[in-house]
Amino acid sequence: MKTFVLLAVSIVLVNILFCPMAMSAPSMPSDLQIVQPDPSLPKGLSAFFGKWEGTGRMQYFLIVEKIDNEKASVWAWEYLSPETLAPGWARYDVQVTKHGGKYKLQYSSRFGSCEVTLKGEGLNWSRSTYESVRLKRVQ
Repeated sequence: MKTFVLLAVSIVLVNILFCPMAMSAPSMPSDLQIVQPDPSLPKGLSAFFGKWEGTGRMQYFLIVEKIDNEKASVWAWEYLSPETLAPGWARYDVQVTKHGGKYKLQYSSRFGSCEVTLKGEGLNWSRSTYESVRLKRVQ
């Protein structure tokens, strides 16, 4: 009986520690300021606007709160410190660029350069120090 209980507790602890899907979505940043894109903004650019999530090494969340032809404001759920690995929201001012007819959002985070591109109905979010993560829109 002791072996069974020990095994059951071990399985639960492993799932809690290593399963990113066990985490529910974090609460929104307290000073989030959602600004709808101007209707004249190209569709390929306004498509970035909104809330996004995906799973890789951890559960990722990205909010594009404002966007125009030159810049955007983005919130990213990430580790706030490489030492503590405590996750939290960080706001970034993002440069909007266009290469080969496709828009990109580019910024520097605490963990290296980041690039966000549209891919079908989702986003690809890649960091120079991490894997690329596929994000889907959430409501």
